[in-house]
Amino acid sequence: MAIRVYADTSVFGGVFDLGIDQASREFFEQIGQGRFELVTSNVVADELVLAPERVRLQFETFLPSADLVVPSPQALALQQAYMQAGIVTAKWATDALHVALAAVSHCKIIVSWNFKHIVHFDKIPLYNGVNLINGYDTLSINTPAEVITYED
Repeated sequence: MAIRVYADTSVFGGVFDLGIDQASREFFEQIGQGRFELVTSNVVADELVLAPERVRLQFETFLPSADLVVPSPQALALQQAYMQAGIVTAKWATDALHVALAAVSHCKIIVSWNFKHIVHFDKIPLYNGVNLINGYDTLSINTPAEVITYED
């Protein structure tokens, strides 16, 4: 059974960034192999408008098989709860929205290369605490390198 995973904008661009490109590519390969069920959002699409064409094409390649979610009132309320808890400021509201969309969409994992506002050891328990207080499950918050299967 595929694991439901939300991928934020950084993962699509990561395919072309030296140092994280291999893990990002392998993550998308494992989506194709059925290990992961890809969830992404129109927030990612909006962030990619000004991205290089190859990054937009990476997103568009996986869009037909992805569950594309949109900010619902529940996701926006959870985003606000993260900001009220001081996890991120309003300047980084979009990062909080990615996490909220993953939680509200019943993902098990959110993958990101955003170490400042998402994949950070100080923030992960705070996001999950707010999730629990608001009736959502906790999320595993990881980089693609941490969730892919490696061959021996």
